[in-house]
Amino acid sequence: MNEEVLLNTDFKELQLFRKGKVRDVYDLGDKLLIVSTDRISCFDVVLPCGIPYKGEVLTALSCFWFDFLKNIIPNHYISADVDKYPPELKKYKNALSGRSMLVNKSKPFAAEFIVRGYLSGSGWKEYQKQQSICGIKLPAGLKESARLPEIIFTPSTKAEAGHDQNISREYLDKLIGKEAVNEIARLSVGIYKQASDYAYKRGIIIADTKFEFGLLGNKIILIDEVLTPDSSRFWPLDTYVAGQPQPSFDKQFVRDYLEALNWNKVPPAPMLPEGIILKTSQKYLEAYRKLTGEELKQK
Repeated sequence: MNEEVLLNTDFKELQLFRKGKVRDVYDLGDKLLIVSTDRISCFDVVLPCGIPYKGEVLTALSCFWFDFLKNIIPNHYISADVDKYPPELKKYKNALSGRSMLVNKSKPFAAEFIVRGYLSGSGWKEYQKQQSICGIKLPAGLKESARLPEIIFTPSTKAEAGHDQNISREYLDKLIGKEAVNEIARLSVGIYKQASDYAYKRGIIIADTKFEFGLLGNKIILIDEVLTPDSSRFWPLDTYVAGQPQPSFDKQFVRDYLEALNWNKVPPAPMLPEGIILKTSQKYLEAYRKLTGEELKQK
C-alpha cells in the first residue's frame, strides 16, 4: 500500500509516560499527549505491520464521542488541534496532526469497565458452559449474538501486558470502593445506552465496549479512548441475524484471518497480506463514516 503508516513515535525532548499496544503517551506535567499509532494488536501481540488511517480513526472517533457524551459525564479531552498545543510540540506537527489528543492528566481507576448489550466473544463462550457472563446468570436458550435481556456491566483487570481478566463486582468494590463502583456502573450503562441508541440509527450495533475512568480532583471523568473499533464490537445492522457470528467493523476481521493460520499466538506475529491490511483499513474508515456521517479528513 502507498499510504504511510506510523508504527512508533520517538519525541526525544518529551517524557514518555506509557507505551501501550497502540498508543504512545507523553507526560506534559498536568497534561498528557496521547498519540494513536497505526499499530494493531491481536491476542495481546502487536503485529509487525500497521493499518493505514487507523490511528486517525481512533482519535477522530474518540473526539466525536467525548463531545457527544459530555451531557452525561465530563472527560479528559482538551484539544486535537496541534496549533493549540504547547509550543514545544509544534515541531512534531506533521506526526501529531490528526492522530493525537491533548488531555488533562487524571488518576485512573485500576480496572476496565465493560458493558455488554449482546451475547458475543468471551461472554458467549462462558454462557455456553455456565449460562452466565462474569458470574451474572442469564436466561436459558439464548443464541450467539442475541441481544441480552438487559445491559450488563462486567469489569475486568487492566493489564499492561497480557490478557485482561474478568473480575467480580465484589472484588472491584474492594479495589476501588463500593461508592465509586456504583457510580461508574451507572455511568457506564448510561453512556452505552445513549451511544448504542445513536449508533443503531446510523446502521451500527454496538455489541459491547469497554470504558476507562479516572479522578480529576474528586470528580469521576471519562478517559482514554471511547467507543472506537479497538475498544468496541461494532456490527452492521443491515446484516444482523442472531444465532451466528457477525461481520464487524473492528479488528475481529484480522483475528479471524489469524485464527485460520498455523500460528501459536506468541511473538513474533505473522505479517498480514496487503489485501487484509487494505480491507481492515476500509472497515475502520467505514465505521467512522457511518457513525459521524462524514469522511475522515485525511492528510
